Amino acid sequence: MKLEKIIGDRLKERGWTLSIAESCTGGLISDRLTDVPGSSDYFEGGMVTYSNESKAKHLGIPLDYIKNYGAVSPQVARKMAQGVRKAFNTTFGLSTTGVAGPTGGTKRAPIGRVFIGFTNGRRTWVRREDFKGSRREIKRKAVERSLKFFYETLIRSRRSRIEKAGLSM
Repeated sequence: MKLEKIIGDRLKERGWTLSIAESCTGGLISDRLTDVPGSSDYFEGGMVTYSNESKAKHLGIPLDYIKNYGAVSPQVARKMAQGVRKAFNTTFGLSTTGVAGPTGGTKRAPIGRVFIGFTNGRRTWVRREDFKGSRREIKRKAVERSLKFFYETLIRSRRSRIEKAGLSM
């Protein structure tokens, strides 16, 4: 079974919702999720906030903040996930920001560097990835890793709450 179907089934059975802010993945995560029939039950929507201006306008991230940390940074990935969750009023927010290449890399954000953000409203996680390959390969790998990160974090955080409560899964 495909990961996007597994994620969708989990969200649907719990009555949870998801929204996504994508930069370097250009809408490919949203595309994968909406390939699943019935995804409108849990996927509220997504934004491709490619420019710094769109991140500021649609996700509420101040331009000074983006300039200070860089568009490709854990701080901006965090704010993107939080901003899209707030904009769509969803249970979860997921974000990607990175450099897919073949140009645009810097010492601070080399080609292939991607930050993935995930928030449940109480806590936000960010993961850094460094991918190799062509622009298309980097984008594809970022999408796959984002879906895996979302699923793993969702399962891990739920398991942690259950263990703290002394319950079994």
